[in-house]
Amino acid sequence: MKKYALLLLFMILGVAPAFGSHFSLTGYYKNFFVVFDPPAVVNSSIATSSDKPMGMVSNRLRLDFFYDPNEWLSFSLSYNVLLRIQDPALSEENLIVAQIDPFRYRFNDFRRRLYPEQDEPGSFAVLHNLDRAFLTVRTAAADIFIGRQAIAWGSSRIINPTDIVAPFTFDELDTEDRIGVDAVRIRIPLGFMGEMDSGYIFGEDFKFKKSAFYIRGKFYAAKTDFSFLFLGFAENLMAGWDIARSLGGAGFWFEGAYVMVDAFRKDKEREGNNYVRTTVGLDYSFSGKTYGFLEYHFSSAGADRWEDYLLNILKPGRLEGAVYLMGKHYLIPGVSYQVSPLIIFSGQALINLTDPSLFLAPHVEYNISPNIYLSAGAFIGLGKGPEIHDPKAPFLGKRFRSEFGGYPDIFFSSFKVYF
Repeated sequence: MKKYALLLLFMILGVAPAFGSHFSLTGYYKNFFVVFDPPAVVNSSIATSSDKPMGMVSNRLRLDFFYDPNEWLSFSLSYNVLLRIQDPALSEENLIVAQIDPFRYRFNDFRRRLYPEQDEPGSFAVLHNLDRAFLTVRTAAADIFIGRQAIAWGSSRIINPTDIVAPFTFDELDTEDRIGVDAVRIRIPLGFMGEMDSGYIFGEDFKFKKSAFYIRGKFYAAKTDFSFLFLGFAENLMAGWDIARSLGGAGFWFEGAYVMVDAFRKDKEREGNNYVRTTVGLDYSFSGKTYGFLEYHFSSAGADRWEDYLLNILKPGRLEGAVYLMGKHYLIPGVSYQVSPLIIFSGQALINLTDPSLFLAPHVEYNISPNIYLSAGAFIGLGKGPEIHDPKAPFLGKRFRSEFGGYPDIFFSSFKVYF
């Protein structure tokens, strides 16, 4: 499969000049240097390879190809190549608790690892991702999108209950481009700022139980944006809503989802596991330099007590509904301050109100010159660390005493060049 990936890259670069003014080729290069510092485990007498800080360096090149030969047709393609050097232990052990599979809604795909070909732990790897490959057909009545594309919903700033197709977790380092999914999508404009959006999202081998389908309506009334969503995914059904408007000088949003587990499954083995998730928030620009927001998130798919956190790992919300947080009640404050025209500082915190524990995320970015950026940041977990409650089974007996106290601290720097 490696030779096909390289052939695809050479084809994009080789045929570009032939398309003339209707063609554009843009992209970026990003470098991340990351250090993971795992939490200390209480009552542990056995050292593992993940007890010490571990490092990773990743280099990503992305090429975005766009071709529009006429007014009614266009083609988009994006291809990523990632070179990663890391501590071999990062290949063997899963340090990141909050994980979502962003590639599950693809009916087929290239093998993501180009080198090494065997799935064995190592310090060097080359990966790739055909992230976009879709046609857009524009008609007077509708726009039609066919192929691998990004699909996302929700007005919440951090946790979007309706965005479960390929969302980002709070500790994702690079959130600029959503992971592409395989879909057929139709958008129909309806009056002023309104639209009807529907589509089918293909899962592995086109299987219905691994695919999704949706219909979403959006309209504007009484100075308020309303949207309603019905999404079938992995044989479950979600009814979602999103309301956004201004309140005085502030922005307000209320987003939520009710998930009916196994709504399309014949043998309903998991009855009674329906759950609701909601996020409500406000944001405000205090001046031309300072912006802040505050969100509250509730998830009935979470646990009331830290003793029950690991029991949620195999529940439908975690496996299929992109519910990566373990608790029920969260507060998320955030602030951004423009130190100078070229330097921006931002900070966020994800606070579990039940533990209590929190995950801090400070970040600073410096615009060195047009299209070149240098930044640094961290994700720091504060709370009681995990413990071994059964010395005879140190691995199976590990449990959380708080959510974010069990997360590794992550420190990173990045260098980005756009072209």
